Amino acid sequence: MAFPERFSNLPEYAFPRLRKLIDSYPPGGDPVAMTIGEPRHAMPAFLAEVLNAHLHEFALYPPNEGAPELLEAMSAWLKRRYGADLGPDRIMALNGTREGLFDACLALCPEQKGGKRPVVLMPNPFYQPYAAAAMSVGAEAIFVPATAATGFLPDYESLPASVLDRVALAYLCSPANPQGAVAPRDYLERLLALAERHGFTLLSDECYSEIWRTAPPVGALDVATRMGADPERVAVFHSLSKRSNLPGLRSGFVAGGPEAIRRFRQLRAYGGAPLPLPIQRVSTRAWQDEAHVDENRALYQEKFRIADQVFAGVQSYRGPEGGFFLWLPVPDQIGDGEAAALKLWRETGVRVLPGAYLARDVDGHNPGREFIRVAMVAPKEDMQRALIRLRDCIYV
Repeated sequence: MAFPERFSNLPEYAFPRLRKLIDSYPPGGDPVAMTIGEPRHAMPAFLAEVLNAHLHEFALYPPNEGAPELLEAMSAWLKRRYGADLGPDRIMALNGTREGLFDACLALCPEQKGGKRPVVLMPNPFYQPYAAAAMSVGAEAIFVPATAATGFLPDYESLPASVLDRVALAYLCSPANPQGAVAPRDYLERLLALAERHGFTLLSDECYSEIWRTAPPVGALDVATRMGADPERVAVFHSLSKRSNLPGLRSGFVAGGPEAIRRFRQLRAYGGAPLPLPIQRVSTRAWQDEAHVDENRALYQEKFRIADQVFAGVQSYRGPEGGFFLWLPVPDQIGDGEAAALKLWRETGVRVLPGAYLARDVDGHNPGREFIRVAMVAPKEDMQRALIRLRDCIYV
């Protein structure tokens, strides 16, 4: 059976590619997985209590858009965190934010814009579902470099007006996966002004927003509210996976303009998988509680300090501003990210992800090729030992 033509250029996903690259070789030491962004810190202490109290609700069909209590908790959190006064009708619960980031194209991208094929912008490198989402609706995906030269954020303003006029949606991730860059307020102001001028919607992936080094990242809703921007010009996505160490809960939400959320809800009524009610009850409690988030953040901030110490003598090292990934340049004598990942596995047992697997070739260049992504999710002692092995293998 042939794959649909619109997906013909979709490469194999990053982790199967990595397995093909290294799994035929034995590890050169005790294996340490630093590839996938799967938090290993403790889950919130209230998880079992809340879940057990609502086990009987697995017998009920859950509300598709989210239970009223859950939507109220999300709305209250947005108000506390960003000063954004969005009612529950402007929010929809998601079965993990990957669902929402993909479905955004289905719900919000038209077949044409100005009589031409629509464009979906995304940073390069990027979270891979963005590209598959654009392909699913027949839009043209344009990959905009997010490199050291641009502060590891995409410079959408540099695109020609003829392209920007065709843009329907533009993805942004802040703190960025994989580089850890945080979009400052003035960057978001300019991007939202650009969206208003050219009539597109910013899809702001803020799943790492609660893991930061020195200051809480600014959010797109905060900026849009202060600017008085058209509410349809931005939709934001948040998750409990990183904030609360609950990736297996598959719980997040999207918030945006009334029309955008109406479209999301209408589409999801046909094809979405609503969160089971017991999961919604746990999620409600998680959005209401900040103590466990503060504890989690403190652990990551300690990991930032450990990484800074381990790589203190490496001139090319740049610590992240947020999130929990290191985006490490590969020395010329090693080659590229694939060569580094294979060398690390065969010589040390440390498992990392080649940066090229998170990006696309544009004009013969892949901005992730000379990098590896390292997830700082292991317990800090294990992480420190693994980073020392990595440093001594690649940089010494």
